Amino acid sequence: MSEHRRKPPQPQGGGRAAARRAAQQPSGRRAAQARGTSAGSPSESYGGEERVYGGRAEARRAAQRGGGRRRGAEGPGGGRRGGGYNGGPGGRGARPGKQRLIDYPRYDKYGWRRWVPSWKLATGLFLGFMASLMGAATIAYAMVELPDQAKAAKAENNVYYWEDGTQMAATGGEVNRQILDIKQIPQDMQDAVISAENKTFETDKGIDPMGIGRAVFNMAMGEQTQGGSTITQQFVKNAMLEDQSQTVSRKLKELFISMKAGTEMEKSEVMAGYLNTSYYGRGAYGIQAAARTYYEKDAEKLNASECAFLAALLKGATYYDPAGATEIDPRATQAANTAAATLRWKWILDEMVKDKRLDASERAKYTKFPMPRPPKKEARLGGQIGYLVDLAKAYFINNNEQGITAKKLSQGGYEIYTTFDKDKVNDLQEAVKKVESANIDPAKRPETDTHVQFGGASVDPKTGAIVAIYGGSDATKHFTNNADQTGAQVGSTFKPFVLAAAMDQGVRDPRGEPVQGPDQRRQIDPDKTFYSGKNKLKIKKYDGSVWHDENGKEWLQVNDGDKDYGDINLREAMIHSANSPFVQLGMDVGIEEVRQAAISAGLRKESLVGANVPSFSIGISDPSAIRMAGAYATFAANGEQRDPYSVKLVKRRGEVIYEHEVKTRRAFSTAIASNVTDVLRDVVEHPEGTGNNAAIPGRQVAGKTGTTDGNKSAWFVGYTPQLATAIDMYRMDDNAANKNRQFLKMFGTGGQKKIHGSSFPSEIWQKYMSTTLKGEKVIPFPEPEKLDADSVYGGGAASPEPTPSDTPSQTPSQTPSQTPSQTPSQSPSPAPEPSCGPFDWDCNTDTGGQNAGQDGGTDTGGTDTGGMDEGATTGDVTTTPSPPTGGNANGGNGNGGAGGNGGWFGGTEG
Repeated sequence: MSEHRRKPPQPQGGGRAAARRAAQQPSGRRAAQARGTSAGSPSESYGGEERVYGGRAEARRAAQRGGGRRRGAEGPGGGRRGGGYNGGPGGRGARPGKQRLIDYPRYDKYGWRRWVPSWKLATGLFLGFMASLMGAATIAYAMVELPDQAKAAKAENNVYYWEDGTQMAATGGEVNRQILDIKQIPQDMQDAVISAENKTFETDKGIDPMGIGRAVFNMAMGEQTQGGSTITQQFVKNAMLEDQSQTVSRKLKELFISMKAGTEMEKSEVMAGYLNTSYYGRGAYGIQAAARTYYEKDAEKLNASECAFLAALLKGATYYDPAGATEIDPRATQAANTAAATLRWKWILDEMVKDKRLDASERAKYTKFPMPRPPKKEARLGGQIGYLVDLAKAYFINNNEQGITAKKLSQGGYEIYTTFDKDKVNDLQEAVKKVESANIDPAKRPETDTHVQFGGASVDPKTGAIVAIYGGSDATKHFTNNADQTGAQVGSTFKPFVLAAAMDQGVRDPRGEPVQGPDQRRQIDPDKTFYSGKNKLKIKKYDGSVWHDENGKEWLQVNDGDKDYGDINLREAMIHSANSPFVQLGMDVGIEEVRQAAISAGLRKESLVGANVPSFSIGISDPSAIRMAGAYATFAANGEQRDPYSVKLVKRRGEVIYEHEVKTRRAFSTAIASNVTDVLRDVVEHPEGTGNNAAIPGRQVAGKTGTTDGNKSAWFVGYTPQLATAIDMYRMDDNAANKNRQFLKMFGTGGQKKIHGSSFPSEIWQKYMSTTLKGEKVIPFPEPEKLDADSVYGGGAASPEPTPSDTPSQTPSQTPSQTPSQTPSQSPSPAPEPSCGPFDWDCNTDTGGQNAGQDGGTDTGGTDTGGMDEGATTGDVTTTPSPPTGGNANGGNGNGGAGGNGGWFGGTEG
């Protein structure tokens, strides 16, 4: 048999006998056997490795212990360390090798015990976990940054205040909040929330684990509790986290940001942020809104007792507002909430004493619960409030120098102190409602009483402050502010500006150029200046030529009711509101001068029509009621003009950013203003004055009525020394979607044939002014100053005949004949030519003298332009083949050839 097929030698029998025999053999033999057979033997190809087990029985026992034949072969004789379970080289009795660093599963335990960690392993794992957690927290803290406050937390509204400082409206934003600086928040409020919510606020680092534990314990014991979160955490939640969900990730985020805020932010900054962003119920966010909502005062005026109640609300206004909140929770009744609020209010005050934040003596004063005001309905801009807010808003935007636009204002945070007097606003509204409800009935007179509108404004002459307006029935239903510019023409209420311009500038010399200086003009006195009050008076230019419109038509001025007043002075013309005299007066003074007088009084240039037409002087312009009241206030202030304003002060964060400065300008001399006032007093006080309805017993009143052509608007504007008020009335469709809206006629409105300023507008004015001035001191107007002016006859008014001289040289032949049958032979003898200066307009060197001008202007109407048909002496026209001696065309026009006394104002034509 080949050597290669020879069987390897079999191992010796196992067991103790084999071991003994091996021990008895010489060492060399054992060594050789240990190494195997000699080189080249078949056994060498198998590695010469010996079995480590002593026999089959031993192998089985080892296998039962989990080692198996394979693990035994990997023992110290040539494989894995530790062999079997015990790692021994010779089986069960051997010791294990080196122990593992992490003994898991346990190396010396069997069954389920091998899976139970040792206390060392458990401790090590816990410490390792904590170290990892702290490391992760350190990294997270280092990486977290304080976010900006959320927009919702910074959202504010604007608060508007009445003239007396009480709140009028909070609007302009979705959130009722006004952010305050910490200096504006009372210390008592800060102390109250610290004692109630977070006693360690001033020393903690944004979180308070002990406080959380204490809150849990107190809650379990049923006692009053502080909040589990610190003030810093609540501030972070309110102001910096838009996500308000109750998730672990959100809580962790809040925790880290709170820690950051606690170390990097000033405590005062955190406190102010917390109190400004917290919700106090009733729609109030922040301490200022809460103070206004519950106590109608600014936060800085709260006392400790009120602060304690507001701090109680922070625990949950639903259950601590004495007004109740059954719409949210049926259990939150008024009685239950009042009891809960009272209990917590007492507890907070006591805690403040315990924490040495309130003196015991001060605490003793507060024995009665500070019951807040009943809740008001949600602030609406209905009634007049919306008009007032819009007016103040527009004024502030247009007049501030900080560049605050409408967009910036809409972001909120502004405190706007207006000039509006709450009582006067209510008085004006009531006056309008009384007259309207008593007279206007759309159901009864749909054709004439629909779409009737009233507007009004009241201005303090001493300051220009707008104290009241009436913008319409309701700002939420009627969107146009009727006190502002509406397009309604002012009519005859414009005439005082014509009179003021005439007294200030004088009338022009008809022989001069259109533009004339003071030395060329002639000053007037309302009692000494006469104009023709004829109905359908033909209007002429200042130089006597007939005025024609762009179509070449003459202007025939009508009076209201087609009344003919003859020759009257300007006072009488104002009393009766005659149109003809003031239209012609405006032409003689100059439309530009009249316009400038109106602007000087306070009207806006853009509200005045630009065309220089005769009707300009009788109010075809459309200033607002506010501006008309302000312009009349200039006369009430004896010629001192002050622009109307509605905002006196604006604050933001407690800082004044705007303050109105009253600027006074001399518009008219005291002589002119006092005489205008004296004439307007007669409009109200004279038995035939159109403003009789506005008279207030026991008070001096000056005013003017106004009615426009077509009866499309009616006004009354008047004043006392303390107050100037304008009332207007018109008809216009209230539907802004109607693109064809226009002013409608008021014939038949209110059951009256025609609406005049002397009817409903003056009635409203009287009711309002007599009510709102009741109890105020009666102040008289200044006496009218004497004007340095001679008699003037213009606009067709006939000059009076000269008083006959008592000198013996007078003969009957010098007396002119006034009969129509007068012939040239009956003409008066020529008078000696007097010596006249170049600007002596009353002096005339024409041989026709006074008679020639008078008679010529009267009798030659058929041949001269304008002629007698526009005269004011008689209503008949006698035509003759030729004018009498001295009565030339100029005499007919009332110009140069007129008599000496009449001068260029002496003709009989208007």
